[in-house]
Amino acid sequence: MPKKAKPAGPGTEEQPVPRKQLKAEAAGGPSPFNFDSPSGFFESFISPIKTETFFKEFWEQKPLLIQRDDPALAAYHQSLFRLSDLRSLCARGVYYGRDVNVCRCVRGKKKVLNKDGKVHFLQLRKDFDQKRATIQFHQPQRFKDELWRIQEKLECYFGSLVGSNVYITPAGAQGLPPHYDDVEVFILQLEGEKHWRLYCPTVPLAREYSVEAEDRIGRPVLEFTLKPGDLLYFPRGTIHQADTPPGLAHSTHVTISTYQNSSWGDFLLDTISGLVFDAAKEDMAFRAGVPRQLLLQVETAAAARGRLSSLLRTLADRLEGSSQLLSSDMKKDFIVNRLPPYHAGDGAELSVPGGQLPRLDSLVRLRFKEHVVLTVKPDQDLSDETQEKMVYIYHSLKNRRETHMMGNEETEAHGLRFPLSHVEALKQIWNNPAISVRDLRLPTDAEKASLAVSLWTECLLQVL
Repeated sequence: MPKKAKPAGPGTEEQPVPRKQLKAEAAGGPSPFNFDSPSGFFESFISPIKTETFFKEFWEQKPLLIQRDDPALAAYHQSLFRLSDLRSLCARGVYYGRDVNVCRCVRGKKKVLNKDGKVHFLQLRKDFDQKRATIQFHQPQRFKDELWRIQEKLECYFGSLVGSNVYITPAGAQGLPPHYDDVEVFILQLEGEKHWRLYCPTVPLAREYSVEAEDRIGRPVLEFTLKPGDLLYFPRGTIHQADTPPGLAHSTHVTISTYQNSSWGDFLLDTISGLVFDAAKEDMAFRAGVPRQLLLQVETAAAARGRLSSLLRTLADRLEGSSQLLSSDMKKDFIVNRLPPYHAGDGAELSVPGGQLPRLDSLVRLRFKEHVVLTVKPDQDLSDETQEKMVYIYHSLKNRRETHMMGNEETEAHGLRFPLSHVEALKQIWNNPAISVRDLRLPTDAEKASLAVSLWTECLLQVL
């Protein structure tokens, strides 16, 4: 029988709310975005640029500026977050450092003006008006429903965490010095105007944040002003700075970011230990001892380097000829820390099984497929000496929106685990828009029915 996954640290997909394509009401009027599917959403998000063009010409390569003179889109952007929203958010209880930063760019350096403890709106407005400070609000999707809706769809589309920050800057002021980030960035201009300067990367596709000195970055390769309704994209590593022009109203924009630590290098680091573990069980060459005193050498001898190269080539050959699921902690970390499905009301459909109980002759399909991952890893209940592989299913249906992208907040893994013998039956459910329980590749009818009931109880299976 399957067991609940233990808590851990840091066809047509069913929608958790009735589908209203291009009709979702926001405070600023009907949404201009297509929330019917992740791919449909992203296409509308970067419109009029086509998705194929975006990934061929811009993604991880160069910035994209989309200036759209569309009053309806501008009104929708303005509804996502306003300066006036800060009063009610402060009343709910937000704190300096965790939720809000107050800062200025002074002679090319960031000056933080945070107080201690809880943020009081009147003090925040005083720093904003008198000290010309920028207000940075962290992860507003925790409080603003439409940003939750947008970022949840983007997490489905990219298969990567999607965070956000709102920046509210007074006229004639700048909050941050020139810098680059380790994330892919999408900027939506919400209120007022913002003047941007982008520079060539010094570290293309950077893996960390860094401030850059003005005398090192040269002249901007792009300079422009964003207005409400506009969208800007730039790859990680792109040096940028932005200010609100003098004589205008304040500027508000939201930075939506993704693909942090999602490179091939990260994936290789994540999967290599599992590949070596399997190889060492089956191939004596991986169990043979390293040369005596290898760890005491200042430089690794040529013979040892050659042996290591040979073992790495063997791993590559094994991987190329295998169709097994790669054991991946990246999968688990993503699903454990991502947003739950967007829903209206109490979200009962995410925690209470709906419809009839599946039976052997039932036709079933997977629910919330974009919020579920399937992976194979050693049984965490057993010691290292006796570990057997299990199939783990993790999902985000019970994730807490309030802790999304908050770093040190405690998170919990939700899902099921099954014996490795169930992997082919689970792949059938994943890869088919609908399948009969009786057709699942398991030895007995009892195992087939038990698998279906377990997934249904977890709200992951629907009887058609």
